[in-house]
Order: sequence, then C-alpha cells, then structure tokens
Amino acid sequence: MKYEIKNNEITELTVKKSNRRKIMRICLAFAAVGILIFLFADRSARQMIQMAVNESADAINVMMNEDAAVAGRRVSVVQADADPAEKLPEPPGVSARGAVLIEGVSGRILYDKNKDTKMYPASTTKIMTALLAVESAEDAEIVETPESETEEFLKRKVRVADEAVGAEGSSIYLKKGESVRLEDLLYGMMLRSGNDAALAAAIDIGGTVEDFTNMMNKRAVSLGMKNTHFCNPNGLHNEKHVSTAYDMALLAREAMKHDLFRQIAGAKVWNASRDGADNYNYFYNKNKTVFQYEGATGIKIGYTKAAGRCLVASAQKNGMELIAVVLDDQNWFQDVYALFDYGYARYNNVKICDAEKLLTRVNIKDGAGRGYARVGTRDAVYCPSHKCEKTDISIEYDLPKAADAPVSRWEQAGRMRIYSGGEYIYDVPLYYMEDVDGAPAHD
Repeated sequence: MKYEIKNNEITELTVKKSNRRKIMRICLAFAAVGILIFLFADRSARQMIQMAVNESADAINVMMNEDAAVAGRRVSVVQADADPAEKLPEPPGVSARGAVLIEGVSGRILYDKNKDTKMYPASTTKIMTALLAVESAEDAEIVETPESETEEFLKRKVRVADEAVGAEGSSIYLKKGESVRLEDLLYGMMLRSGNDAALAAAIDIGGTVEDFTNMMNKRAVSLGMKNTHFCNPNGLHNEKHVSTAYDMALLAREAMKHDLFRQIAGAKVWNASRDGADNYNYFYNKNKTVFQYEGATGIKIGYTKAAGRCLVASAQKNGMELIAVVLDDQNWFQDVYALFDYGYARYNNVKICDAEKLLTRVNIKDGAGRGYARVGTRDAVYCPSHKCEKTDISIEYDLPKAADAPVSRWEQAGRMRIYSGGEYIYDVPLYYMEDVDGAPAHD
C-alpha cells in the first residue's frame, strides 16, 4: 500500500511550503559558508565554519525526518490507493454472550458485542496468574546475565502446597510433598488448564492464595480492567469472580508483550520434568487455535458450567496481531476464527514511523554543545486502518517546550498520541535519542 502524508489539509505527497522556505534558507547558509571558506583559510576560521556546517546539516537531517515539526501539531496519514467501492466484509454474527476483537499493538477495538458486560471468565483467569509469574521471573533478572537469572527462577523447584493437591476440575495431578519446577507449573496451567498448577504457583509467588489474589486485583486495576474482580488464581466458580470480554482482551494484550508468556501460551506441547514414572509429564495444548488457525499465537481456553465456554485467542498475519475474546460461547473456536477472518479482511496496519526514527526535537537548557535533543520512539509505531476507506490517522506530541540538561539516550521525553478519524486510539512513549550533557560550570 502507498500512503500520503497530509499536513494541514495538504494531501499531495510534497514538502510543506514552510519546509521549502526553511530548506532554501539553509541552502543559502551553505552557500555563504562556501564563500567564507574561500575567503578565510586560517585554521580557527575553518574550525568555526565546520561547526556551522555540522549544525546546519544536523538541522536538515532532523527536519527531513520529522513526521511533525513541533509538539502539538497533527500529521494525517491516509491510504492513497483506498478504493471505497471495494466491498468490505460485514461483521460476523457470533453466538457468544460477550465478545471483542482488538488489534494487539494499539488496542483499537475492531468488533464488540456486550464487551463490558460482567461475566464469569472461568480458566481464562489463569492468564493473569501466568502473567504475574512471568513478571516475577523477569524481576529476578540482573543486568549482567538476565537470561540465566530468568531461567534459574523458572527451573527452581516449587514444593507443592497441600492446598493445591486434589484441586477440582482440570489438573496435572500434583502430589502431596512433590517438588515441581515453576516452569512446568506455568505450562501445566496454560496448556492443560491445571487448577492445581495455578494454585501451587500462586502460593509460591504470593505466599498465600489470598495474598496472590490481591496481587491479581491490583494488577487488573493497573491495566484498566475496570469491570474485573478475581477471587482465586484458577477461575473456579465464585459469584464475585467476574470480568468482561474487553477486560480480558486488555489482559491478553499485556501478557502477550512478554516473550516468555508468548512462548508458553503458544506452545503446542510441553514435556515436563517431574520425578517418577507415573507422573503426568506430557502437556498437550487444549487451545485448538494453535493447531487449526494459520498464524495463531495463543493463548487460553476456559470452561465451567456457570461460565460456559470461554476463549481468549491471538493470531498474527501481515504484520498485525489480533486478539479475540468470546465468553459463554457454544461455538467458541469457530466464532474466534470468524472474528480473525473479519479483522484481517477489513483492516491493515499503517506504519506511523519506524523504530528510532528522529521525529522532532526538544530544546535543552544549559546543555553542552547544541541547544536541543532529538526525540523518537523505541519501536515502530502502527495504527490499524480500514483497507478500503480513506481514514485520517493523526499524531500529537506531548512534549515539554524545553528540558534541563543533562538528558540521556532512552530517557523518556514525553508521549505521542495516535488518533484515527479524530478518535483517540493509544499513545506511546517518546524518548531522547541522544545524550546531552550539562554545560561546564564557570568560576
């Protein structure tokens, strides 16, 4: 797809007139520099001239890489070859009582049905349990050897608490007094939906089920899961244990940002390392999406009589990851596949900017050298857009007019907000892309 950049209603793929004037002035400055080089040949003059040339070249580089010149300005991106006459697929009719489809990076809602209705999430609850375990493993990292520290944390043996033995429902058949690697508990709860595995991991990390459940609810609040309340780590029925399709999508979106979680949730099988020939070691993923849907990346099924069939699933195609949630759905897998097909047929991802691209700059007060620092994003930034409609995608910068030196590369400078058709979609951090030291003190 080809895209046009629009600035202030200009739809042609051209440099803004204001930028042309800036470039012309800079070119004239370079011409003047050339004359000066001709007139002055002494070393000090050449050094001064070289500094001016470097400053001018740097200014051109920043300006030509900008998607927006200053904080608060909007730059709109529209699909240049969008064909409004092309027929878009209609939203599918799903049998779920609650459902939602979101784009994984931006979180933009592409489809919903009763997305905020409180329902029972059943074993999709274990997404939160696994997320907290993964975050605990990541917190165990040290700077020198982060991978080995995480691996050590996951492979350490967890003594199974009596409370976890014989848990009702799905199980990996933990035994009293058994010691099991935390890694195996995570795979056991996510692939086999082991209620005992979830309890054992929760007690190990939180100390007690009650304390771990408090951790779950605090994390839910931090993710904006406004209609969720957890009563246990495995999703066994409790009248007060509720969530919504949209809240579970928010949870899944956060969990899938973690490589370790993605690895576990997307695995088809796992061979656990439990002592004893009679122990249950082969975990086959109950989430059929990873076997049946092309591009599926995870994540979790759930079922209780009260909750019905629940499924949180993700898939990635054409550079876009979708997350679908269906709650209380007799046709759970087929409905999720229909939602995925609809999303990929109707939307694609527009790239707003590349990773580490120089977008704009912030003035730096009392800095050594030049008086500004360039700003950009750590990762490439995308926004889902209708394939056959000319939808404006806009960005706004939230940056200070000036910052005090020193500033460091990858220090957060502000945020960039993304809009589609005037509707706020999401925002991402903006970082300083270089170090600017403070000016040396003068006596």
